[in-house]
Amino acid sequence: MPKPIRMSPHAWVAAWAVLCAACLAATAKLNASSAPAPQPEKSVSIGCAERIADIEAQLAKAKQEGKGDGVLVFSQVQVGTEDNCRDDLHHRFRGDQ
Repeated sequence: MPKPIRMSPHAWVAAWAVLCAACLAATAKLNASSAPAPQPEKSVSIGCAERIADIEAQLAKAKQEGKGDGVLVFSQVQVGTEDNCRDDLHHRFRGDQ
């Protein structure tokens, strides 16, 4: 029976360090490759598009007249319908853009 190869403690530490580094690199590569694809923008309904256009026209008129620099918009929600412009209005007119 052959004798097992004896390794010094420093060699074991070096081997474990190399193994850990290889695992971390492989994990990082897998995480980067599995990033979700960007979602396409949802189209705005005709009613919401008309409402957004009306609000933009009011804003342009207010700026020309030198009145204010903001707008307060209320979204009307009809129970049982999917035509809710709240999200569309938020994405178009939020203050951080």
